[in-house]
Amino acid sequence: MKNRVCRLFGIEHPVIQAGMIWCSGWELASAVSNAGGLGIIGSGSMYPEILRTHIQKCKKATSKPFAVNVPMLYPQIEEIMDIIVQEEVPIVFTSAGNPKTWTSWLKEKGIIVVHVVSSVKFARKAEEAGVDAVVAEGFEAGGHNGRDETTTFCLIPMVREAISIPLIAAGGIGSGRQMLAAEVLGAEGFQVGSRFVASEESSAHLYFKQRVVEAGEGDTILTLKELAPVRLIKNKFYNDIEQAYQSHATVDELKTLLGRARAKKGMFEGDMDEGELEIGQVSGMIHDILPAADILQMMLDEYQSVKTTLISAGGK
Repeated sequence: MKNRVCRLFGIEHPVIQAGMIWCSGWELASAVSNAGGLGIIGSGSMYPEILRTHIQKCKKATSKPFAVNVPMLYPQIEEIMDIIVQEEVPIVFTSAGNPKTWTSWLKEKGIIVVHVVSSVKFARKAEEAGVDAVVAEGFEAGGHNGRDETTTFCLIPMVREAISIPLIAAGGIGSGRQMLAAEVLGAEGFQVGSRFVASEESSAHLYFKQRVVEAGEGDTILTLKELAPVRLIKNKFYNDIEQAYQSHATVDELKTLLGRARAKKGMFEGDMDEGELEIGQVSGMIHDILPAADILQMMLDEYQSVKTTLISAGGK
């Protein structure tokens, strides 16, 4: 499955591990890269010097390309970007902001830039800003999400029509069958988040991994659209949010309820009641915790098997 995404990143398989806060440290990133995909360190949950440590450890753990994901609303983004350049990270995925802000600066340093979008409008803006590829993330995805609630199956073909640069699909992709479906719709790469949360190398707390495995259909929901839309597992914290809505809470009251470090409390520290448990709808298909390399290989095997079956059926 060699294509523009593989050539752009210098990887064997066009499978990209998402840069998820509290879940995507150097262990997961290096494991995915060593397996032939593109591992990503999620900087959104790291202080600058912590990120530097993760980058250095990742470089020791793999000789293959890896990336860093940078949410552009990060308060110390200048320090983060300086560290990325100093540590010679080859690829940066930017999100949650205007791609014009950093794309030219990063590309001048010889860094490949990819931007995450949730709409056709912002995919066009990303291409105009000069990014090398776009990740189009559908409404099914975990964590912070687009306000338009466009599903992956609708978003990918619309974005494919709108841009000419490589397109990576994200949101609801956790199997080879879903990879193939996204490819048919126009994607050249596949960003996988939730499935890699339930990996042995994920830095998520074991309680959170187990909760992901236990999740079923309808156990996640997109909420807090007044602040920043986020898909999370229903738990006590979510019930508190619902109660606040029923009480007609103001935006400031919702901010107070959210507080600080909710995601860390849930995903990293393992508080399944009071934590913010960010995960995608595809969690209903995840039934085990496996090594990242096994997850990647299973997806590739299923992709090839289903593709071969369809080709054979079409020839009859």
